[in-house]
Amino acid sequence: MAKRTKKVGPAGKYGPRYGVKIRKRLKEVMIAKAKKYTCPNCNHQSVKRVGTGIWKCRRCDLVFAGGAYRPFVSASFRKEAVRSPQAVEEEPTEEEENV
Repeated sequence: MAKRTKKVGPAGKYGPRYGVKIRKRLKEVMIAKAKKYTCPNCNHQSVKRVGTGIWKCRRCDLVFAGGAYRPFVSASFRKEAVRSPQAVEEEPTEEEENV
């Protein structure tokens, strides 16, 4: 039998439900949380997810807290504050501060 979920991967269990964009996002998250990561302590690629935000290295038994789906959360994954165009215009520039 042919492999049926080549494109959709682990999101194939949802079939045609919920829409394409949501299933693509879900696929990325599911792959990221199942992947092995590098341990910050022993630098070996053996960190796996134990639970939501809990990560454990299988080599050195280091248990640490991280993101829900990735052990290390970077600024690109955090929500940034939305600023209005007026607030950007009102901020003084470096030249105005020095005067």
